[in-house]
Parts: sequence; structure tokens; C-alpha cells
Amino acid sequence: MSRQERRAPRAGVEWEFDKVSFDRDFPRGVVTKLLVDRAEHGGWELDRVRIGNDGVRRVILRRKIIRAVRTA
Repeated sequence: MSRQERRAPRAGVEWEFDKVSFDRDFPRGVVTKLLVDRAEHGGWELDRVRIGNDGVRRVILRRKIIRAVRTA
């Protein structure tokens, strides 16, 4: 499960965020491998990880939005 959104924390830099949740049944090694895969192939980096009382890992990934500037 993932949900993408965009927000600009400061002027000049725009980030795209993706929220991913992993059930407690996924071992740590599998979660790590999945996140490394997304980082290597999608350009995502880790922003935040929260592990709830129910054992669900809620991960927020981010990547910069690069805008093409038209030159004359």
C-alpha cells in the first residue's frame, strides 16, 4: 500500500512523498530489501520510519522533483 503526495518544505525545493506500510509478518530483512530496491531503481530516499504498537512499519519515502527550466 502506498500513497503519494507533494509538498514544499522550503522555497526552491520540491519533494514527492510516498507512504508505504509493511505488516508485522514481514521480516526485517525483507523490508530492508524492498526499500533498497525502491531507492536504487526509483530514486527514493528514506524520510521517516514509525513502528506502531501493532507491529506495522509505516515508512515515508521522498525524492526531489526536478523541474526542467526552459532556456531561450
